[in-house]
Amino acid sequence: MFAWARERGGGDGQFAMEGARRTAVPFLLRWSVLLGAVACWEPAARAQGSVYFPPPLRVVRHARDLWFSGPARHLFLTRAAEDTILPSLCRMAAGFTLAAVAGIALGLAVGRSRRAYALCNPVLQFARAVPPPALVPVFVVVFALGTPMQVASIAFSAVWPVLINSAEGARATDPLRLQAAAVLRLTAPERLWFLILPSALPRIFAGLRLSLSLSLILMVFSELLPGSDNGIGFTLTDAQTRSDLLTVWAALVLLGALGFLLNTGLLAVEKRLVGPRMSARRTA
Repeated sequence: MFAWARERGGGDGQFAMEGARRTAVPFLLRWSVLLGAVACWEPAARAQGSVYFPPPLRVVRHARDLWFSGPARHLFLTRAAEDTILPSLCRMAAGFTLAAVAGIALGLAVGRSRRAYALCNPVLQFARAVPPPALVPVFVVVFALGTPMQVASIAFSAVWPVLINSAEGARATDPLRLQAAAVLRLTAPERLWFLILPSALPRIFAGLRLSLSLSLILMVFSELLPGSDNGIGFTLTDAQTRSDLLTVWAALVLLGALGFLLNTGLLAVEKRLVGPRMSARRTA
């Protein structure tokens, strides 16, 4: 009996080690390129001694001292972080939320009707092809400089990927399911909620990921314009004016980290919403 318990304990320990190994190997592979680049950059930058390419550890230390060395009751955010990171995230969140809500609603409405899609598709493709920075002078005239102009430029430019992908997802709904819904006499809201929206979710999230990256880019671009007095974009221009290249590099690293974290969070939401629906659809 004791021998069986030892064998079972050894087997459980072996399974735990194998599980840890299976988790660690993909993690190391996923971060190996970044770690290798940093490992090469650090000694090369220290050997060169150029102010234009500081060592990455120095950049990270400067970013921590500048934005993340505050008290614990403020989530370690400094006063500079409250004037730099939070305003940018608020503008980006407002613009992205408006783009997501409007894009999903209009996309599902357009995608449900073949005639509406045929009429609106040329306009959608034209609007999507217009470079977002080219529209900034129009928004400056309409909204003047300030936060409303920045939020409007983010929302208007980020809405098109969500709208087009939502329309394509709605059009891809299985016709047999729609016919079954008609036989069961489901109402239009019921068909939208139980058939069209679940079918369009993968395409919707594909558009949301594109819009998220666009929102981050446009958030920085809108803060580079005259009239901005806070935000990450303003910090970049201000540091460049003062020839503070260490802060410039720290802001670039901050933008990369924010983009990665936001995209990871959106992927987690997508996996939570789309994964169970897809598995249930396969089962059905």
